[in-house]
Amino acid sequence: MKFTEILYEKKDGVARITINRPEKHNACTSVTIFELTQAFTDAWVDRSVGVVVLTGAGDKAFCTGGDQSLRAEGGYAGTVAALPLEVGWQQVSTLIRTIPKPVIARVNGYAIGGGHVFHVVCDFSIASDKAKFGQAGPRVGSFDPGYGTGDLVRAVGLKKAKEIWFLCRQYTAAQALDMGLVNVVVPHERLDDEVNQWCADLLAKSPTALKMLKYAFHAETDGVVGITNLGVGGLSMFYNTEESLEGKNAFMEKRPPDFSKYR
Repeated sequence: MKFTEILYEKKDGVARITINRPEKHNACTSVTIFELTQAFTDAWVDRSVGVVVLTGAGDKAFCTGGDQSLRAEGGYAGTVAALPLEVGWQQVSTLIRTIPKPVIARVNGYAIGGGHVFHVVCDFSIASDKAKFGQAGPRVGSFDPGYGTGDLVRAVGLKKAKEIWFLCRQYTAAQALDMGLVNVVVPHERLDDEVNQWCADLLAKSPTALKMLKYAFHAETDGVVGITNLGVGGLSMFYNTEESLEGKNAFMEKRPPDFSKYR
């Protein structure tokens, strides 16, 4: 799988996805977003992957949102697979929240605008002490009415979430930790060591338990979509049981199924 605007590596149970536009502070184009959807989908279906790490190339930025130089009337110029960037952006956020594996945001610098949304929707945020956080929507004529607001409220509370969105201020890593926006802050030179330790700790846990817990955390707030994800996660496990296979085998053999021994 070849990419032009992201880097994608899988090793020792960890999939690492890196937005690779450091000259633009890892601001995303339609190509970037499309490639992110491909990488997250691949990490989803690859059974060797237990944890996903999302980050940005270089030492200055995690991601600073959409590339404003591509914005025009009606949205962002240039499409991939017939989808504009703003639609694809929600697809990436949805994949991060529903992939049945923990996703860690390795925040190595600026997490601004849409990049801030990305880290918010990740399961964990591990930040360098050089990281900066903030929204930019109202300042540049944009907003995120979905996960970027809803998940932020649940992380920091309603009053703080409104402050972050309405005022478009930037916050230090220490401030982000204090408000519950990130899990941990470490010296910049220790960022990879910390991320690697979290990956190792997660890989030592039951993948099925982690999957169902991830779905359960969103089930209450996500309505029927959340319940569907939780239910389908259980269905995928049920398909691996003898009870489920009895139903399939009976259908194929044109006989009544015998579920009595599974009661």
